[in-house]
Amino acid sequence: MCPPRSSDDGNIGSKERSDKHARTNIDQETPSSIISEMESRSDHRASSRLLTGAVVLLCLCAAARGQLRLRCDFYDDSCPDLDSIVQARVSAAMKAEARMGASLLRLHFHDCFVNGCDGSILLDGPDSEKLALPNLNSVRGYEVIDAIKADLEKACPGVVSCADVVAYAAKYGVLLSGGPDYDVRLGRKDGLVANQSGANSNLPSPFDSISVITQRFKDVGLNTKDVVVLSGAHTIGRSRCVLFSSRLANFSATNSVDPTLDSSLASSLQQLCRGGDGNQTAALDAGSADAFDNHYFQNLLARKGLLSSDQGLFSSPDGVNATRALVQAYSANSQRFLCDFGDSMIKMGNIPPFNASAGQIRKKCSAVN
Repeated sequence: MCPPRSSDDGNIGSKERSDKHARTNIDQETPSSIISEMESRSDHRASSRLLTGAVVLLCLCAAARGQLRLRCDFYDDSCPDLDSIVQARVSAAMKAEARMGASLLRLHFHDCFVNGCDGSILLDGPDSEKLALPNLNSVRGYEVIDAIKADLEKACPGVVSCADVVAYAAKYGVLLSGGPDYDVRLGRKDGLVANQSGANSNLPSPFDSISVITQRFKDVGLNTKDVVVLSGAHTIGRSRCVLFSSRLANFSATNSVDPTLDSSLASSLQQLCRGGDGNQTAALDAGSADAFDNHYFQNLLARKGLLSSDQGLFSSPDGVNATRALVQAYSANSQRFLCDFGDSMIKMGNIPPFNASAGQIRKKCSAVN
């Protein structure tokens, strides 16, 4: 059982569970919404529920977001088949390609960090966020979102926003990879405009220092703990050589290879990427590529983080000062990572659009009505 946590970034419980597939029920506080941290936390107290074989993060089904109000039960009456439709489509996509769970999770992340969680990443057009450098030939899963939306338009037309579909699909991407089951707050509206320049400037980069990444998180109301926890999403998925090949050769005047990268892993990555176009892919979590667990953090202790921004959490000067202790704690405590990951996903999902009262329910996710 996860103990209640304070707002301290470094507050990590000490109870350990070594089995990477371990699940437990949770008694915890729901994190306060990002723009209302001064409100009483008593309205956001989570209750515990006993379920066999799953970590369930419970939230009180309401969260004030300026003029936007998100609830876990938002569609219970208006679209009762939402859960089964999303689960079926994500499950089918992941059976075809296990990596799709990570892709849907990343899609949600890249949506929320630009304009808030408003589905703007799905819009086509000259200013499309799909064409931004961090997303082009990189972000995936649009076809899964479109398939879910098409099913929902048959079951409950004009009811479920594309932004909520993205958030809900990410939840099943995590859960079906073996991660925690957390309650997604729903009731978002779809944004009316994309923001390609915002995607180019606001999204954290694998080439950024830990201090820069932390600032980008703070810009949207997240903290240092969220940086570490949400980086743990790299326990699943893959990355292209172009995003880490700078660590493999001509790294610096004194080191050909990044000295914070394990030499055997460096050799295998050099073989993978040599002579290619940069689009070859490697597992972000070597040795546990498709299982949602705390092995990612254990890899960081062994200098086996794939991206510079991953290994930097443990090895960089910024990381030593700000994030190393959390990496060590999560590497030793799978249960705590799973609990905190659900908390941070709820918190990220609450990043509000610039104008929470504006928007619509798109009929087609790639275009405004």
